[in-house]
Amino acid sequence: MVLCASLGERYSEVMTTVMKLVSYLRASSALQHCLLRSFLIEVNATFDDLLLHNNVWWLSKGKVLELETFLLDQKSAKAKLFVDFMKNDEKMEIVAFLTDNTSHLNDLNMKLQGKNSTVCDLMLAVHAFQRKLEVFKYDLQQDLLHFPRLLDQTAGKHHHHNYAEFLDMLIKNFQTRFEDFPLGKHVLLCIENPFLVKNIAEFSNEATKVFQWASAASLQTELIELQENLALQESHCDLVTFWTKMVTAAGVPLLQKMTLQILTMFPSTYCCESAFSTMNMVKNTYRHTLTNEHLHYCLRLALTPFMPKFKQLVAQRRCHLSH
Repeated sequence: MVLCASLGERYSEVMTTVMKLVSYLRASSALQHCLLRSFLIEVNATFDDLLLHNNVWWLSKGKVLELETFLLDQKSAKAKLFVDFMKNDEKMEIVAFLTDNTSHLNDLNMKLQGKNSTVCDLMLAVHAFQRKLEVFKYDLQQDLLHFPRLLDQTAGKHHHHNYAEFLDMLIKNFQTRFEDFPLGKHVLLCIENPFLVKNIAEFSNEATKVFQWASAASLQTELIELQENLALQESHCDLVTFWTKMVTAAGVPLLQKMTLQILTMFPSTYCCESAFSTMNMVKNTYRHTLTNEHLHYCLRLALTPFMPKFKQLVAQRRCHLSH
C-alpha cells in the first residue's frame, strides 16, 4: 500500500479501493462475515474465508464473478460501488499487475526473514531481486511469463498501461534505498568465498573505505596467502565455522577481523519483530495474572537459542517422596 502510494496516484487509488473491499467483505460485521463464508462454501470456492493478509486469491475471473454475485446480493450502495469497480477492466488490470508485483516482493520479504541470516545473505538476495526487476521490465513487453495474473486478466492481449514506468520507479526506489550501503560486491564475495576473488586491488579499495583501520597492503597479501592455502581450499564447512575456526591457523588476522565484524552485524529487525510476536502469544487472554517478572522469564525461555540440559538439571534435584 505504501509502496503503491509512493509510485503513483493511479496505483494508490486502485490499491486503496482493494483494501476497502477486503475490509468490507471480511470485517464489516459478524453477520456479513458468516454470510460470506456460507456463500463461498455454497459455490465451492477454493477457500471458505477471505484472509486479510493474502495475495488477493480472488483475482482470477472465476473468483471475481463469485464475489460480484455476493456483492449484488447485499443490495447496498457501498456494495454496488465495489461491483462497478470489479467490472471495470482497466481497474482490474491494474489490480492484476499490482498483485503480481506484490507476489514478487513477498518472495523477497520471505528471504529477508529468519534466524542465522548474515548481512551477506540479505544483500545477495536484494542484489538478485534488483536484477530480476530488469527481467520483469523486459517481460512486460514479451510473454508476461512473470505476470500470470496480468496475463489472465488481459486474456493474452496487449495491455494498454505503461507498466514499465512503474518498474522503472521501483528499480530507482531500490537503488536509492541501498545506495548508501558500504559493502561492495568484492567484499561480499570475499566473505562468501575468498577463493573466487580475482580483482584483489578492487577488493582492498572497497574494504578500506568501510574499515579505515585496515591496511590495503596487508589485506591484499593476506588474501593471497589464504587463496593459496590448499587445506582451506579443501575444507567443506559452513561460512561461520570457516571464518571463526578454520581461518585462525592460516595467519590472516586482519582479514579475519574484518570478516567477523561483518558477520556479527545485525542484518534485519527480524529478531525484534519475532520477539513481539512471541510476547503476544505469551500474553494471551487466558493469562490475566501474568506479571512483568513472569513475562520476562517466559520471553527468555521462548527466545533463547540454547536447549536446556534437562537430564543434568533433573539429576541435580532430589525427589521428595511422601512418607
